[in-house]
Amino acid sequence: MADRDAFVQLIQQGYSFKGEHFRIGTAMLGGEILAGAEVLLPLRTMNRHGLIAGATGTGKTKTLQVISEGLSNASVPVLVMDIKGDLSGIAAAGTDNDKIKERMSKMGGTYTPASYPVELLTLSNEKGVRLRATVTEFGPILLSKILGLNTTQEGVVAMIFKYCDDNAMPLLDLKDFIKVLQYVSNEGKSLIEKDYGKISTSTTGTILRKVIELQQQGADVFFGEPSFEIDDLLRISDDGRGMISVLRVTDMQTKPKLFSTFMLGLLAELYATLPEEGDMEKPKLVMIIDEAHLVFQEATEALLQQIETVIKLIRSKGVGIFFCTQNPQDIPAGVLSQLGLKVQHALRAFTAADRKTIKLAAQNYPETTFYDVDELLTQLGIGEAFITMLNEKGIPTPLVHTMLVPPQSRMDVLSDSEIESLVNKSRLAKKYAETDDTESAYEILNAKMEEAAAKSEEQAVEKKTSKRPEKSTMEKVLDNSVTRQIGRTAANVITRSLLGALGLGGRSSTRKRKSSNSWF
Repeated sequence: MADRDAFVQLIQQGYSFKGEHFRIGTAMLGGEILAGAEVLLPLRTMNRHGLIAGATGTGKTKTLQVISEGLSNASVPVLVMDIKGDLSGIAAAGTDNDKIKERMSKMGGTYTPASYPVELLTLSNEKGVRLRATVTEFGPILLSKILGLNTTQEGVVAMIFKYCDDNAMPLLDLKDFIKVLQYVSNEGKSLIEKDYGKISTSTTGTILRKVIELQQQGADVFFGEPSFEIDDLLRISDDGRGMISVLRVTDMQTKPKLFSTFMLGLLAELYATLPEEGDMEKPKLVMIIDEAHLVFQEATEALLQQIETVIKLIRSKGVGIFFCTQNPQDIPAGVLSQLGLKVQHALRAFTAADRKTIKLAAQNYPETTFYDVDELLTQLGIGEAFITMLNEKGIPTPLVHTMLVPPQSRMDVLSDSEIESLVNKSRLAKKYAETDDTESAYEILNAKMEEAAAKSEEQAVEKKTSKRPEKSTMEKVLDNSVTRQIGRTAANVITRSLLGALGLGGRSSTRKRKSSNSWF
């Protein structure tokens, strides 16, 4: 009993916050729910990033749903990556049942079903607000890192961007970039090398293959206009709650490079667009990335460094990032070290490798005398987790075994008709519905090449029509090979008599004119 009372006091002190906060669950000890020992999340440190980890079926999705609801209630916009397709239900009210009533009775409190303001987004052709960005907005450095290029290849990409800037040729989609790449490798190579330096066709060929690889993962749908505006992620609903933007990316598991491309582009755009804020009372935006290993598994070393750098810096812009994954080891160590909130659901110990993973996971949490963390990590029930976070002073809170509150919204997906209705009501869906195919590098270069081809054809016609007049009868006779040779001999005699004084008598030399072909 003394341990129980001491633990309750420890939790009450460790999770007592002055600023805005919301409840995520209640502390447990020895399998008992400790009513009154509430586990709270402080909004002031929600931009310090976080991790939600655990094996399949342990309740990770419901945890990120609860966090999204708490943030929305506090007027904080949320962007959620819905990889599995089971988060659209946030837009509908939940349903009370006996299990929920029993849980809430033990935890202390009541269950109130609620729907939340939701905007459905998409990177593909699914229903929702279409997200796009232009190649120009990505820039040469970011595009090169996504493609995994070496230093020489990066230089050529930078040259292409510079050439397009200098000649007012916008790079809107990958079609534009490919067209310029082909042009500088062929028709325009000699002209461009005068101002921008030598260009190796093997280098441009390698870049082209990597761009095509990105296209095969559906990047053509993402690159283009109209570009998605960052401000549309920061909206507050009419009732004062933060808008929850659910990005439906159920097809991204087979397109990890496109997903990491989008994520890095979005993070870079947020960092470049948002002003410096320092420590805020609550974040401007929280991003929750489900199945976060997809961001990292296909990323190059350079791309990982870029992601790590952006995550370190974007906190000062008032943006928090939460990664949801099965294993904490899915997240690179450099990123893992930046995370303030850690929610660890159960892990499974079927193999020696699993047991090693559990031991490593336990070492990521503050030491405690109240739990055998290694053992309890395999025994946590559904909807239970170990939690620790940074308090308002930046100090880690005590590690606590937590019974999590259930989501107030639906713990299931929307029906097709509900999705249709939600999208039809969306102002943003209409705003970004149509693709803008404005004049860009592709059209400009095609026009230039067509003009050059027309000019070349015109010159050929002029050359043909300016030939000497039709030969006379005598000239036609002389075309005969025998008579032509006689004429040539006579001409040589005449030539020798005329040029004898110059010492050029004898054989006359015949020069062959070399023909040359040129490209325009």
